[in-house]
Amino acid sequence: MSWGRVLVRVVVGGLFVGHGLQKLKGSFGGPGLDGTEKMMEGLEMEPARENALLAGATETGAGAAIALGAATPLAAAGLIGTMTTAIRKVHAKNGVWNSNGGFEYNAVLIATLTALASEGPGRASIDAAFGKARWGRGAGLFALALGIGSSFAAVEMGRRTAEQKRLAGDDGEG
Repeated sequence: MSWGRVLVRVVVGGLFVGHGLQKLKGSFGGPGLDGTEKMMEGLEMEPARENALLAGATETGAGAAIALGAATPLAAAGLIGTMTTAIRKVHAKNGVWNSNGGFEYNAVLIATLTALASEGPGRASIDAAFGKARWGRGAGLFALALGIGSSFAAVEMGRRTAEQKRLAGDDGEG
């Protein structure tokens, strides 16, 4: 089944690389960094520029790591974090189904990444070259917990920073 893991890694990781490059460079019809920054502002993910850079860099770098089977649990955690944040800030209000803008696809990606972190990237991977073709259940739980935890931290920090920004803009003259 190692070839199956390679296929999943290359497809999922490669698509994340593309998604990250959409955010960073405007590749593949994406918004680029300026558009991603505006999106982050609208989502109250402040500071918006830094969050745009971080989301794009995480998706690009961790997507490449997943595709290569390198540091799989850590890479999965980063991507689980971005997908959890996407659910919380964009998709949850639309319900489950992707056809309504819901979180169905994000949930599938989170499950896939958790399974890859647990089952490992397989023999044809960088991790395997270092003796970790399979990481185990603890690595899957680590990736899931770190990803979800990082999302909660990022959203809370963004909310607080946005609130401070609003208060600083309210100088009492209006």
